[in-house]
Amino acid sequence: MNTFHGSDLEKIEQVYGIRKEEITGFGANVNPLGLSPFLKEYLAGHLDVLCAYPDRNYTALRRAISAYTGAPAEHILVGNGSTELISAGIQAVHPKDAVVLGPAYSEYERELSLVGSRMHYYDLKASEDFHLDVEDLEKFITEDIFSHDTDTIPGKSIPCLPQLLVLCNPNNPTSSAITTEQMKRLLSLCKRNGILVMADETYAEFAPCLSDITAIPLTESYDNLIVLRGVSKFWAAPGLRLGYAVTGNRKLQEQINAAKNPWTVSSLADAAGQVMFTDTEYINRTRSLILEEREYCVSFLSELPGLKVFPAYANFVLVRILKQGITAGNIFEAAIRKKMMIRDCSSFHSLDESFFRFCFMRHEDNVRLMECIKDVISGSFISAPFSQ
Repeated sequence: MNTFHGSDLEKIEQVYGIRKEEITGFGANVNPLGLSPFLKEYLAGHLDVLCAYPDRNYTALRRAISAYTGAPAEHILVGNGSTELISAGIQAVHPKDAVVLGPAYSEYERELSLVGSRMHYYDLKASEDFHLDVEDLEKFITEDIFSHDTDTIPGKSIPCLPQLLVLCNPNNPTSSAITTEQMKRLLSLCKRNGILVMADETYAEFAPCLSDITAIPLTESYDNLIVLRGVSKFWAAPGLRLGYAVTGNRKLQEQINAAKNPWTVSSLADAAGQVMFTDTEYINRTRSLILEEREYCVSFLSELPGLKVFPAYANFVLVRILKQGITAGNIFEAAIRKKMMIRDCSSFHSLDESFFRFCFMRHEDNVRLMECIKDVISGSFISAPFSQ
């Protein structure tokens, strides 16, 4: 059984013979509204910016992000998507040991392996709805693993603690979230132990209440924190390649900038970023749509026997199949035959073939997916050769 990423539409074309333009992508976690009409019009009228280099310091862009997030402009770094900033941040810290809250986005593990870090997963538990237990995490860091892993210096052995903790909030693929109050406790315990926290907030803007979970305001109080965001998901602009990081740690800022190449944000992305965050109509439409469709999908599936639906704070939900004889692969196959693509989560660390994830799309598309899942779980779905 193939496990496809949300962006693997070309592979789907090859395997199933379905044109990618015909597939409704429930696996990519991208805003179903698509690119903002305001941004489309703006970009169309400003293509001439491609004739010049962007400002090397991205001063106007950082000011625009500052106005949107409330963070001081001098605390903001920009990059070629949040992925570049994840990479540059990990290179800057170059941790000997790192902890990742799992299950998680695979890019964290890949980047840590590239700098030779020993990576340790702290697995959020399905039995606890993937909610973080801060005290248990502290025990994991200070007792369960690292107290037994010592670096020896002449005449003395000292505990070898991780230098970096990586988390996603809300988390992908679980859609669970860490509240700002929990984050304060987490940052305090990490500060006591000399650990930098890298918080990926790719999906934070989809949360029912952003202020309840964002850590950006905490960057002014905790110098062991860096928060990352991008425009690929909420703003439906993955091709723009624009991300930003917020940290009050001046030394870390300098190290990250040293690890980056100049002008990695294009002139067009620079121009877009200076205006897109002011589009309050698009922001409000997105939040309203996701709020309504999250409630619809979670309520629908929660009433079906044989499924466990986990609490969702992002624009997607994680579901576990409890009914014997049915796997996420079965759901995937049934959906793709109807030209809908979900995510089989069996490839994620600590998850298995009983877990699948999908993002919330427009209502008519969500209705189609709900009926498809219901048919598989009820046993009424009949497998037949795919008809193009």
